[in-house]
Amino acid sequence: MTLVGQKAPDFEMDAVVADGFKKIKLSDYKGKYVVLFFYPLDYTFVCPTEITAFADAYDHFKKLGAEVMAASVDSTFVHLSWQQTPRKEGGLGSLPFPHLADLKKELSRDYDVLNGGGVALRGLFIIDQEGVIQHATVNELGIGRNVDEVLRTLQAIQTVKKTGEVCPANWKPGDDTMKADPSGSKAYFQKHNS
Repeated sequence: MTLVGQKAPDFEMDAVVADGFKKIKLSDYKGKYVVLFFYPLDYTFVCPTEITAFADAYDHFKKLGAEVMAASVDSTFVHLSWQQTPRKEGGLGSLPFPHLADLKKELSRDYDVLNGGGVALRGLFIIDQEGVIQHATVNELGIGRNVDEVLRTLQAIQTVKKTGEVCPANWKPGDDTMKADPSGSKAYFQKHNS
């Protein structure tokens, strides 16, 4: 069963936030978009490239009214240590978003990203302001994600909600959208297939 279109499983978890520990509840973010991404383990190889890419793009997500959260099956103590490790040594530096500790693997199970080896696959979920999952992707362990594509997808979700129109293939912010009906879509097809 897909989670897209369903209410996002709520959670309350320990997290590293601003170099300290804090309880984070998804329900506290109602009214905001949430980008929740899972990764396998701390102190690995692809993971720091993704997490730091999300950290570097964090201001773009904030401008779009979205919060970012990272989660793995490691503890808050390991997360904090990894954040205190310099990037030049495979560390993260301080993150501007919550770093969730899914030690009991409940969150990974609830979002259906826990693999047979007991670690989370590279799952990513965009949750809308009402707490409904609008987008989900899951990659195998060795395949890193593209943060620019996550931003583009978030903007497409917001555009569809705002305009009531749909975003065609390869849509980017500023491109034409399309009416989702037989006659209304013809204007788009005529303009883009001449």
